[in-house]
Amino acid sequence: MTLAVAALSHAPSFGNVDPGGSTFAEIAAAIDDVKAFVQDFDPEVVVVFGPDHFNGQLYSQISPWVLGAQAEGVGDYGTTAGPIPVDSDTARTLHALVLEQGIDLARSERMRVDHGVLQPTEFLFGQPVAQPIIPVFVNSIGLPLTPMHRVREMGEAFGRAALELDRRVLFVASGGISHSPPIPRWDGAPGTLQERLIEYAPTREERAEREQKIITGIQAIADGKAPSAPLNEEWDELLLDTFRSGDLTQVDAWANDWFIAEGGSAAHEMRSWIAAYAALSAAGSYALTVDHYWPVVTWGAGFGIQAARSDAS
Repeated sequence: MTLAVAALSHAPSFGNVDPGGSTFAEIAAAIDDVKAFVQDFDPEVVVVFGPDHFNGQLYSQISPWVLGAQAEGVGDYGTTAGPIPVDSDTARTLHALVLEQGIDLARSERMRVDHGVLQPTEFLFGQPVAQPIIPVFVNSIGLPLTPMHRVREMGEAFGRAALELDRRVLFVASGGISHSPPIPRWDGAPGTLQERLIEYAPTREERAEREQKIITGIQAIADGKAPSAPLNEEWDELLLDTFRSGDLTQVDAWANDWFIAEGGSAAHEMRSWIAAYAALSAAGSYALTVDHYWPVVTWGAGFGIQAARSDAS
């Protein structure tokens, strides 16, 4: 019963906007390192913690976290559109085991996931995804958010549940570090935007048009023709050092407003990393075998890639 983590940033710009210099080649090489780590670990269960960008999880019924027992991709930014393989029986078992620990985890038998879950998953397992996964939505942009200690406690509950399976369980974490894209907020939004945050079902053409506008905006930043919120490398390293330390209780003091002030509008995507490392810590100490970070100014984002495995085996 061994646990492991593969933590990777995601970005709409990946493969669409050249970050310049050798950065893209370095990121691709680091992804290959994580793929090799995963192949060596040979997981029997794969749980993917990831955010959603108001594509599948909306204010029609938003929850702090939702486990998918069946799921499909929305197909944004070149990720899978349609059904994805889910280990449904194990998902339902984990759902029950986490609930027994007092964590109010929702379950979906028709989850819709976007690139926040699928981009790193497809980095590791190909497209279409070659291995069944268990997607877990971690709310990161639909305010208000839970206190950070609850994210840690949720992750630890998943880790303890995984240990009960007595199988090799890989926790995949997806999320950018400091980055501040424009994110719609419910409070103060006009009625048309609020309706978009309740229900969103664009045509393929409408989605493609919206994505192209976003990519064009990122390209303008890369070309020096548009401003971007500055990255916070010091804050990024603070988070990464916390994961390296193995002491996830440090996150309990992190206030939600501080997270946004220091890391940007989408910094709470790191809740997925917190959940994954908290799950890993349920097995005791762990060691990182892959550990990379890039402040990608041309993408307007901090980009991190890590992999770790529990010392117990």
